[in-house]
Parts: sequence; C-alpha cells; structure tokens
Amino acid sequence: MTRITLNKNEDRRIKSGHPWVFSNEIREVAGERAAGAAAELYDAAGGFIGIGHYNPHSLIAFRLVSRIREDIDTVDFFEGRITAALAHRQTRYPGLTTFRAIYGESDFLPGLVVDRYGDYLSLQLLSAGMDCRREQIVAALRKVCAPLGIIARNDVAVRKLEGLEEQVELLWGDIPERVDMDENGLRFQVSLREGQKTGGFLDQKQNHLLLKEISAGKKVLDCFCYTGGWAVHAAAFGAESVLGLDISARAVGQASSHAKLNKMSDRVRFEECDAFERLRSLHQEGERFGVIVMDPPAFVKSRKNIAEATKGYLTVNRRALELLEPGGYLITCSCSYHMGREAFRDMLIQAARLAKREVRLVETCGQAADHPVLLSFPESEYLKCFVLQAV
Repeated sequence: MTRITLNKNEDRRIKSGHPWVFSNEIREVAGERAAGAAAELYDAAGGFIGIGHYNPHSLIAFRLVSRIREDIDTVDFFEGRITAALAHRQTRYPGLTTFRAIYGESDFLPGLVVDRYGDYLSLQLLSAGMDCRREQIVAALRKVCAPLGIIARNDVAVRKLEGLEEQVELLWGDIPERVDMDENGLRFQVSLREGQKTGGFLDQKQNHLLLKEISAGKKVLDCFCYTGGWAVHAAAFGAESVLGLDISARAVGQASSHAKLNKMSDRVRFEECDAFERLRSLHQEGERFGVIVMDPPAFVKSRKNIAEATKGYLTVNRRALELLEPGGYLITCSCSYHMGREAFRDMLIQAARLAKREVRLVETCGQAADHPVLLSFPESEYLKCFVLQAV
C-alpha cells in the first residue's frame, strides 16, 4: 500500500478533524502512485494518522477515509458507511423518499455524493479515489438501497481537477425520462439525466417551510426561481399571487408544469427574463411585494472572483429590498461556499443602506439536515439562508 509522510508540522489540521491533505504538505510518497490508490498517512515522526485515497494529479493529494487501519476497498466497507448514513436520514426524515443519502466527507466517504429519488439513485464521483471504486459503490448501493436504476451525473467541472472526464453514465438498471419527487406534500418532477446537480435541488426542503407563516394573502416574488420550488410552496401556503423569474426557458417551462401539477396555475405565473433587469423594471412600474425570495445560483465560483460576485449579490438584494412593502419579508440565500455567513450579512447591511430601508434579521438557516456539516470541515457548509423584514 502507498505510504505518505507529511512535512513537519503539517499534521495539525488533519489531526484536528479536517479530512484533506494538500500536495505541498507532503514530504514523501512511497509505493503506488496511481490516481485513487489506497494510502496510509503518517506524520513526520512516523506516527500513523489514517488511511485514504491518494491522487498525485490533484491539489487535494490525499482524502482521509478512516482513522483506523481497515480495508477501504471492499463492498462490505461501503455497505457499512452507506447504512450508517441512511440511519441519520431515516431518523430526521422518516418516510421521506427523496433526499441526499451520501454527502461526501460529512458521511466519511470523501468525493462521493448520492441522492435518492424514490426508486432511483443519482450519484457523483467527484474524486479519483471514488471513481476507481465505482463497482464496489454500485454493488453496495444495490444491496442497501435496492434501487431500480443508478445514474452517475459526473458532468461537473470539479472532476477535471482530479484528472477525470466529465460525463453522464448509466451505472445500473434503467432511469426513466422523469422521476416524481415529493417535497412537503407537493409534487415535482425531475430529469436525472439533464437536471441541475444530480437532477434537482434537495438542500432547501426545510427552508421552503419558512414561507408557511408569511405567505398567506401576500404577493410573492421568486427570483431565480429555477423549476419553481419556492413559488409553488408560497402558493400552497396561501399566497394571493406568485411571480417567478428565471433566465432559462427550460426552467420556466418546468416551473409552469409544477404549478399545474399542484393545481396552482391560477395564482402562479413565471417569466423568462434576466432577473437583474426585471427587478429594476418592477421598481419603475411601482410594483410592491409582501414576500420576496432571492435564491440565485452560486455567484462565487472561486476566491478570486469574490469581489465581483459580491457586487451581484448586493445589486439583487438592494433591488429586492426596494420592492418590499412595509413589513414585508425577504428570504435571501447564497449557495457560494466562498462567501461566508459574516460576509453575506455585511453585504445585506450595505444593501439595506443603499435601498434606504430599515431591516430586521428575523431568522438564519442553512442547508437541510440530509446535507450535514462536518464540524471540523468548513467546506461542507455552503448554504446561507437569511429571513429579513423591512420595517
């Protein structure tokens, strides 16, 4: 087995619970150097730290899988980790059929994401270590989950950093064109072959319930609505009317279908448009809303574009606050890991100042419990969701 020895004093972070080692922290590699090779990690004094996957082609050269010596290449190993991960989901969401089953490092399977959509599984193999163990993973998933089909949505740019190709692959069974998804008693349909991420967005299921107490009788605006999750929930909770905005014609079409599927087309409509420009024109038209949802895609793709992305967040949130009626609520989100909670809050303070609105922070939330945060791994916490009230 490959043996990796760290430079002196480079063991502090991983011994504190973080699961990654970067290439510049490694002093010596002995043994197999193939991407994804199983490797034992040692500190500079020769003390054993753990076992994981090595990739000489990645900045993240080692991903910790276990802190004890065990065989991490067997179906039984994956079966045990998957079973433990599912136990958490079944405790938090008994009876739920659509959820994130495996969330990478937070479930001690670094580089592996698995989402369950009823009888079907959609996964992502984001590291070389997991990619070369796909057979064991599929076998374990079939045994534990008994799905009718498993698809790999490996069409994500992060795979390039691991020296892997981007592709969509059917790994086992069959996958229908559309899969039904139930969320909070509402019906949605997703394409596991073409939808965002693994097919749909599963991390806002708890935050959608924030609309329950504030939507009744209100005009609601849903910016960057994608396939209408927030909009349909708002209507279900009694909104007088809902307007959803998205630049994607395909997303707007799906959102309209979801409104129809849930018998809400009479109160929900969607526009294909640039949300930045439409927010400006709504203000010029004198429109006002009781609730606005701001859930844009990740503006911050890397640290180097934080300043530019912050301007984007600032613009849309300022314009949203200008459109709120007195006492109205803004639910605003960021799924950009590189924009932390304090930076997001500071941006909102500036947006309120520019909008000349007095604003209260009513509640702060994050990603759903099936996306658990590993306490020693801040990279596993990415979603911020703040509820503001303009007073």
